Amino acid sequence: MIERLEAFLALAKARHFGRAAEAMGVTQPTLSAAIRQLEDQLGVMLVRRGSRFQGLTPEGERVLDWARRISGDVKGMKEELRAAREGLTGVLRLAVIPTALGAVAQLTSRFSAAHPRMRFSIRSATTTQLLAAIEDHEADAGIGYLDNEPLGRVVTVPLYTERYVAVMRADAPLADRDRLRWGDLAQVELCLLTPDMQNRRIIAGHLRAAGVEVAPKVETNSTIVLISHVLATGWVTILPERGAAIFLEGQPLVARPLTAPDAAHEIGLIAPWREPHTPLLSALLAEARRFDKL
Repeated sequence: MIERLEAFLALAKARHFGRAAEAMGVTQPTLSAAIRQLEDQLGVMLVRRGSRFQGLTPEGERVLDWARRISGDVKGMKEELRAAREGLTGVLRLAVIPTALGAVAQLTSRFSAAHPRMRFSIRSATTTQLLAAIEDHEADAGIGYLDNEPLGRVVTVPLYTERYVAVMRADAPLADRDRLRWGDLAQVELCLLTPDMQNRRIIAGHLRAAGVEVAPKVETNSTIVLISHVLATGWVTILPERGAAIFLEGQPLVARPLTAPDAAHEIGLIAPWREPHTPLLSALLAEARRFDKL
């Protein structure tokens, strides 16, 4: 049954028989047969069919939730047995919001020192993408906001508090001030992350509350693109203090804390809600709980 559930999960994700078969490395007839065998075994129709995939039935939606849990449990069992034989090995897959990418090395470097046979795959993701990747077993865990928008049923460990700075060239008109109010940014051209990013929604809220029109000259999902425009044009961007720090060394840039309000949001590890945790997740959660002591 496990192979049939995996085929069903692939179809639910791809929402297309051909793409699901390709992802599974099988032919489309083989995948279709596996889905029909699963339906026969469970005694319900899982997929609405026509000339192409038309969605899951209500029963299919319920089976999808069970399939994710069963698949996760089987993976956890295999991982636990392997860890008992060999210690932790393999790849730890993390989805990380762009503004936390600069901080993730602090966690992975300590984890690697404790478990030297582990490797890491780190991808940038919005909060929505991060949660979807965890649910679909495409990421083992994520790093993102804990306190701004609903996360659903997950396990979280706070890592640090995010505070905001205005980053600008050292010759910018506002660079001679030690700190700035959010309202001071009405005087400058801004470049910001795209609206699908939770960081942008947070920042836009503070700007609007201060009476600043949110009409950036540049929108991007890359902090490197933001900084390159600050350097090239003299515009201003807003970044978390930790995220900005890696760009300041050796560059003609300054970062000025933003006040009124002195906004702060919690960043943390986000992991699947599952008991017992796999050895990999247990070790990662333990390392995350030591993060603020590093």
